[in-house]
Amino acid sequence: MKFLDQCKIYVRSGNGGGGAVSFRREKYIEYGGPDGGDGGRGGDVWIEAVDGLNTLIDFRYQQHFRADTGTHGMGRNRHGAAGADVVLRVPVGTQVLEEDKETLLIDMDTAGQKVLLAKGGNGGWGNDRFKGPINQAPYHANPGQDGEEKWIWLRLKLIADVGLAGLPNAGKSTFLAAASAAKPKIADYPFTTLAPNLGIVDLSSEERFVMADIPGLIEGASDGAGLGTRFLGHVERTAVLIHLVDCTQTDVVAAWQTVRHELEAYGEELGDKPEILALNKIDALDADTLEMQRNALAEASGVPVRLVSGVSGEGVKELLREAYALVRSRKAAAKVQPGPAVSWAP
Repeated sequence: MKFLDQCKIYVRSGNGGGGAVSFRREKYIEYGGPDGGDGGRGGDVWIEAVDGLNTLIDFRYQQHFRADTGTHGMGRNRHGAAGADVVLRVPVGTQVLEEDKETLLIDMDTAGQKVLLAKGGNGGWGNDRFKGPINQAPYHANPGQDGEEKWIWLRLKLIADVGLAGLPNAGKSTFLAAASAAKPKIADYPFTTLAPNLGIVDLSSEERFVMADIPGLIEGASDGAGLGTRFLGHVERTAVLIHLVDCTQTDVVAAWQTVRHELEAYGEELGDKPEILALNKIDALDADTLEMQRNALAEASGVPVRLVSGVSGEGVKELLREAYALVRSRKAAAKVQPGPAVSWAP
């Protein structure tokens, strides 16, 4: 399945059905009078967040969604049926934006969340509604109201607990494959990963979290270089970032600084997220060279530097447990955030 994380679609709710102009004409009924029924309501357009989806690929093949028009009213006071609704099913984490691609309308961040996008038009009244002592035979009925229409953008931000960041070819996909059952594409050239990958990490039956691997960042990504920062939105919702640095590079400090600069330039508080810094591919270096690289990176960053290898698995379990502990503490802190203080006076 191809990955698609943003698309533009057109939605239109249904028009209401028109009211009917009708009079009773049964035999032996002397004073029939008006009996035109009301039109049916137009169908609505809804959007619903569902589990089991992680791409917007379905909206590549259909971009126009129109709800049905309500059925017109009929004689004998028969009201028209309501038009069928349209429900757009999207992955959890999808955002709905205005046509300008900036104004946020809805954030579908909860499974089962269902929101009305466009309300169907009301059905028109039939002439039976207008009869009275003065106008006993009205030849007038209301047309149905028009539905609503709009162009909107859907933008997916994957829901993950931990995000992997780093330069291209830093070993992020190999690390994800070693930590989970995910099978991302792995090769010995940069930009192997062209779309985000998700993996579920199982530390035990009760310790589980979702990890996201995004395409690598390069210098100038915030200005559009390489794949730019388009995919950074998929780690906006994460609680923790794991920053992997290839220890076989000549200048590990420059590699770390490049990615840090792009994270901070992107904004959305990515630069302030808890970050675990780790040197990857430690199986490729001898102990002395590895210690030199570790000391240089620790001195520049001011934080402890972990050592891992996605190929041999060394240090992976310990790093994942540290990440899970941070995820759990962040979730616990979010649950107990105090509300605004309310003063009480008798």
